[in-house]
Amino acid sequence: MRPGGDLRCRRRASVDDVRGYGVVAWKRARGGVVGVAVMAMVATVFTGSARASADEADRSGGRHQQTRRAIEAAVRAGVPGVTAQVRDDRGVWRSASGVGDLRTGAPRGRDDRFRVGNVTDTFVATVLLQLEAEGRLDLDDTVERHLPGVVRGNGNDGRAITVRQLLNHTSGLFDYALDPEYGATYLAGDGFLRHRYDTLTPETRVRVALSHQAPFGPGVRHSFSNTNDVLAALIVERVAGRRYEDEVRDRIIEPLGLGATSNPGNRVRLPRPSSRGYAKLFAAQPDRIDDVTETNASQSWGNGDMISDADDLNRFFAALIRGRLLPPRQLAELKTTVDNPDFPGASYGLGIERFTLGCGVTLWYHDGGAPGSITMVALTEDGRHRLAFNYNGSWAAETILPIVNAEFCPTPADPPSGPPSDTR
Repeated sequence: MRPGGDLRCRRRASVDDVRGYGVVAWKRARGGVVGVAVMAMVATVFTGSARASADEADRSGGRHQQTRRAIEAAVRAGVPGVTAQVRDDRGVWRSASGVGDLRTGAPRGRDDRFRVGNVTDTFVATVLLQLEAEGRLDLDDTVERHLPGVVRGNGNDGRAITVRQLLNHTSGLFDYALDPEYGATYLAGDGFLRHRYDTLTPETRVRVALSHQAPFGPGVRHSFSNTNDVLAALIVERVAGRRYEDEVRDRIIEPLGLGATSNPGNRVRLPRPSSRGYAKLFAAQPDRIDDVTETNASQSWGNGDMISDADDLNRFFAALIRGRLLPPRQLAELKTTVDNPDFPGASYGLGIERFTLGCGVTLWYHDGGAPGSITMVALTEDGRHRLAFNYNGSWAAETILPIVNAEFCPTPADPPSGPPSDTR
């Protein structure tokens, strides 16, 4: 997610080198909720202070006991801290476990704001669908129609790619985040530490992608590419005639009252309340942990720049799935999915994903990785039961699915029962 600048690298890295640094945790894991485990390239156990879980499980009648245990297991597996919220018909349950600051030992906060990574995609897709509902574009328009001449070269052709194919990731465009020089310069090791404060443009990332041939033709299959999201945000700006951040604010953030959600532009600090974010940047030093809290959000503009909290994410996804943000036709388009070949049983709609858990519960969800942050939002098909949580460390992602399963598929030993712990 770091566009731009001078891409001449001090050394040439291979794609495997870039993956080894944990770069896939920066982009989002292309397998979804299970596939996110591939982000855990260096899942060594962190031995820092693991503080007790700060939730009200003792007053919840054990209703979220398994979820709490799964969160605590993630902390034992090395995640510095986890903040989570569950909303359902019975109310709200919130939890925080582990530490928010490894230096001071301050605990993770239940109201923390964090970088949501590719959960940004869902906001962008919603705006494009609203623009279609207003007759200002058609999802089957070509990219060329709205961004003339932008997608050309090395066999890439915006005249053959539609807006819909950007949103469901069937465009075939190369993912700029997998470019070896780009990854070594902006996503990993000393390159990240040197360039984390750079202000970069979305067009630069598109140029990085177009320096590669397309892996496959438009519409052939699904393969997640951050390049698609950047182009989608550029189309929002071209059609609306103003910044995509303003469109997201006026169409989603303000109408829903999402007070913790923002597009930070080129600001580098997280708003308060928030915790520090940590990453393992060096493949050769798997036990090294760097504080990566400060990073210029322009480097992931359109595909991972947004900031939010668990409460806002739960409310946004519920409003979206329940039809508060889109007319019926556009909501149906959002939910029309294509198979994800990297993750059997999962499918991808327009900025949102679908998966059926082993217990038979079907979820809509999106996950996202950013420097020092992994985020998951999942909810049932009717939007009545939803879960959002965040790690302030970009590793140990193999612990994500157990948390999702614990909440939506509790075992008979701990059946859902009792009142909510924190009702608002």
